[in-house]
Amino acid sequence: METGEKIPEVLGLDAEGREIKASDFAGKPLIIYFYPKDNTPGCTAEACSIRDGYQSLTALGYTVIGISKDSAASHLKFAGKYELPFLLLSDSSTEVNQAFGVWQKKKMAGREYMGTVRTTFITDADHRITHIIKKVDTKNAAQQIIELIEN
Repeated sequence: METGEKIPEVLGLDAEGREIKASDFAGKPLIIYFYPKDNTPGCTAEACSIRDGYQSLTALGYTVIGISKDSAASHLKFAGKYELPFLLLSDSSTEVNQAFGVWQKKKMAGREYMGTVRTTFITDADHRITHIIKKVDTKNAAQQIIELIEN
């Protein structure tokens, strides 16, 4: 996905297994961040940074949504453990990851595999992408987002 494009309608499944759609957030700008895995160091740092900046992000009018291929049960534990106040969606089929273009070939320890590339999408109230953060600073993710929105 590129800046200016409208995001896909289907965003993933919530903790109750309900399909969540962009239209559920009609008229609200969104911050959608894709991350590889619950309870890993980088993903935890990113989630906690967004948690700590959550009031500032919502004060700017944004709804925050985190998406990974982890199960709803994993998300529930992760959100509970770190007191995450925002919605985490499950994309176990990776269809949403693929629609956003973040399901890509990755390399680690000499092996190649398909995985989620950590990326944050910021939209306007019509759900058109205004900013894409491809180099996420996990420890300062919220501040990185706020600076983009305010500038």
